[in-house]
Amino acid sequence: MGSARYRPESDPSVGIEVTIARVGARGDGIFDPGGAGKAGDRVFVPLTVPGDRVRVRLGPVQAEGRRGQVLAWLARGPDAVEPACHHFGRCGGCTLQHFGDPGYGAWKAEQVAAALERAGFAPDRPVPLVRTAPGGRRRATFSVQRRGGAVLVGFKERLSHRLVDLEQCPVLAPELIALVPVLRRGLAPVLAEGGIAEVAVTRVESGLDLVLVGPDRLGLSARQALAELASAADLSRLSWQPRSGQPPEPVAARRPALVRFGGYPVLVPPGAFLQASAEGEAALTAAVLTGVGAGAMAVADLFAGCGTFSLPLAGVTGRRVLGVDGNGAALAALALAGRGLPGLTIGRRDLGREPMSPQELTGYEAVVFDPPRAGAAAQAEALAASNVPVVVAVSCNPATFARDAHHLRAGGYRLITVLAVDQFLWSAHIELVAVFNR
Repeated sequence: MGSARYRPESDPSVGIEVTIARVGARGDGIFDPGGAGKAGDRVFVPLTVPGDRVRVRLGPVQAEGRRGQVLAWLARGPDAVEPACHHFGRCGGCTLQHFGDPGYGAWKAEQVAAALERAGFAPDRPVPLVRTAPGGRRRATFSVQRRGGAVLVGFKERLSHRLVDLEQCPVLAPELIALVPVLRRGLAPVLAEGGIAEVAVTRVESGLDLVLVGPDRLGLSARQALAELASAADLSRLSWQPRSGQPPEPVAARRPALVRFGGYPVLVPPGAFLQASAEGEAALTAAVLTGVGAGAMAVADLFAGCGTFSLPLAGVTGRRVLGVDGNGAALAALALAGRGLPGLTIGRRDLGREPMSPQELTGYEAVVFDPPRAGAAAQAEALAASNVPVVVAVSCNPATFARDAHHLRAGGYRLITVLAVDQFLWSAHIELVAVFNR
């Protein structure tokens, strides 16, 4: 393989020889002694694929097994391919660039099938998979550090705080990669030596929307430097947060940060959540609309955000849609975008702490819920106890989806369809849309 970090230079006479049987849920190759040993006997080997025969140095025993560090490849499995990026092996952004088709695609779909099985559902056919292309990811969060007078911009190494100074990335949209050298120059006057920050950037219809997280204080000269950065990069907007969780403060608002959901223009707030790619969003939206069905005229969209699904759903004449979320800025954007849709109403609520009750859900013909990675256990329990005929679950985490879907199954729901969407290319992440009814 091409990456220096991907091809170890250690002494191959050290360690033990193993053959990788499969790839685990986190993207590591797994060796099981005897084919199905105890969990603690497993060896997890990053950067390997099924069929790889490798010599590894074993780490300490942990609950799930041992971590193995590759010392030498003795034979390559049939799905091994050359990584697309020379940072692969160091950069923690990708874990599976070495896993070629068809094995990679089958593995992604299997993660969703396994989650369904854990929830008590047994799919009678392979899970269909929609794949997005390289260069399609429209948002990223870069780590930034000033060291030795230079500004480093990139992603952290896996299981490390060390920063990989980015030169290329086949996953990100070209506009995001082109921004990196501009950030190196533009943030030099803003960060002190040793200073760290994060840059969250999203490609919107009107350009790039950037949020700088850190430093804690921003003086006049730093603000001027950020305004110059916004101009040099032709950003739509540049905002600043002293630290994560605090409200962003606009520093340079040059154009409205505009996206469209179902054709409806939305002015998104700084740092707003969007799906990782436009192609992935389109696949998820199509699956949600199909799952809800044209005949459902009363729909609740829980964890609605800025309206990814609420607006397309509300575009059906005569349909009543309730969009609920705990983020006030996102709901304000949704309300503004949907002011011409008489059937759309919104409600602010922390659904993790205060889920909609079965009684409140009475009368809705379909409910869509798209929670964060932590899932929506309490809301899933409430849905399981409701009389809602159709539930459409959208998830970016098969593990928490399995837990939530188990509640739905206990409440009598049946799995109708499922779709896997891979918009986190070459990572262990996978999204899905599952439709349930009773």
